Amino acid sequence: MAQDTFFSSKKTLNIRSKTMIIDTPLVMGIINVTPDSFYRSSRAIDESLVISTAEKMIADGAGLLDVGGYSSRPGASDIPIDMEINRVIPAIKILKDRFPKTVLSIDTFRSKVAEVAINAGADVINDISGGELDSKMFDLVIESKTPFIMMHMKGSPQTMNSLANYDNIILEITDYFKSKIDYLKERGHNDIILDPGFGFAKTIDQNFELLKGLANFKVFELPLLVGLSRKSVIYKSLGILPDNALNGTTALNMIALQNGASILRVHDVKEAVEATKLFNLTYIN
Repeated sequence: MAQDTFFSSKKTLNIRSKTMIIDTPLVMGIINVTPDSFYRSSRAIDESLVISTAEKMIADGAGLLDVGGYSSRPGASDIPIDMEINRVIPAIKILKDRFPKTVLSIDTFRSKVAEVAINAGADVINDISGGELDSKMFDLVIESKTPFIMMHMKGSPQTMNSLANYDNIILEITDYFKSKIDYLKERGHNDIILDPGFGFAKTIDQNFELLKGLANFKVFELPLLVGLSRKSVIYKSLGILPDNALNGTTALNMIALQNGASILRVHDVKEAVEATKLFNLTYIN
């Protein structure tokens, strides 16, 4: 099977004047500094847990770490900006100090949080709303020249479950991406990663439809991030709890890789890295 049938061609990101080459799939480790993320074992709510979690993820092969202080699970409570800042900034400072070569992403839809995080050492902005929930986000991305992970979501974590209505989910997400990509590129910003937003304003059936149609987004020739780790599309489909959804996560991650995923965002780095290695041996090397 030809290489370009699966993994998209080599891509680069400019991160703080350094070039990051994505020529094989990468793994992004999730570090939740929240007390209420849907997967209990991912919560790193004190300094020692942040350090030990990151240390293990890096040792297991994570290419990036994603730090989030706002739970985006369906129906999660909204929190003040100051609370989010107070959660993420100490974690980012610790991680940048302990692991200076590791690429850090700040998982936030608030431009103020993103700005403070960048100043503290974050290298990438991961916005679940794709700039929809804060009109200042794109200006910050452009002015700071920070790589931007643009996710698709309708509404907010509090309302998204009621907004899972699509005539053609692939076409609607493609249109959503195109308008935002065009805007950013017109303003000179090209460091963009796309995330179709599994579990965000999508039913279980729509998530599977999105996974099957993932390769359609390769038309943009941008890195494609997939976040399926332990989500309800897995545990509800299998009738299990998130704690038991690792095997299902690995299965869907391999399908995502075959359909063009460039980055896997996961709670379990070791298993995802093993999946990418086997994918590489099968389809790329």
